[in-house]
Amino acid sequence: MIEWWNSLGMLNKVFYGAAGFFSLVFAWQFISSMIGLGGGDVDVDAGPHVHVDTDIDSGVDAHGVDMDSIEAHSIEEAGESVVSFHILSVRAVLAFFTLFTWAGALYLDADKPVSHALVLATAWGLGAWVLVAVLIHWMRKLAETGTKQLHTCVGQRGTVYMDIPGAGEGQVRVSVSGVVSMVRARAAGGGPIPSGTPVRVLRMLDASSVEVAAAEKPAEEASQA
Repeated sequence: MIEWWNSLGMLNKVFYGAAGFFSLVFAWQFISSMIGLGGGDVDVDAGPHVHVDTDIDSGVDAHGVDMDSIEAHSIEEAGESVVSFHILSVRAVLAFFTLFTWAGALYLDADKPVSHALVLATAWGLGAWVLVAVLIHWMRKLAETGTKQLHTCVGQRGTVYMDIPGAGEGQVRVSVSGVVSMVRARAAGGGPIPSGTPVRVLRMLDASSVEVAAAEKPAEEASQA
């Protein structure tokens, strides 16, 4: 090992040293993001509450959704996007230098000309940069798409799929953007609602859950009962 290291040229040693450094930083960044230590990632479950308000002058739409809260939510999402893009850039740059230094070190070790090794290493680095950027951007867009769709179920009728306990959370089957989906739900007033009960969605609680209330059965069903 020592003989191999001593046989390397100075530039090759620099590349290997830098490759080890950037690999450690990249691994730390990846692991910290997986366990929740990487700041700047958007948490789609942490949106602000959207309140029901009957005051016409308070900026409320036909579904009883507080439009001022929606506007605040949009501003917050914009700020989160800026932070997320910053973190994305850091990770992409780390990916570039990790692949660039490793490729450069290996090509130089294979006795490639310096100019040739640098061109190939740059190509590898740019490829890693683009790949990481696209992957994280795509994942963030998927989360944003899910967040934007949930508001379409406000005012819709659904059915309790999983019991909603008092002051607890269950699940309801309701149409979200025209597709029947399972959505986390809490009962208005904190009372329990058993599975199979027809409900109506009153409002969004956050980006992934809603508040519901038991709905009256249609007149046809009531007469049959």
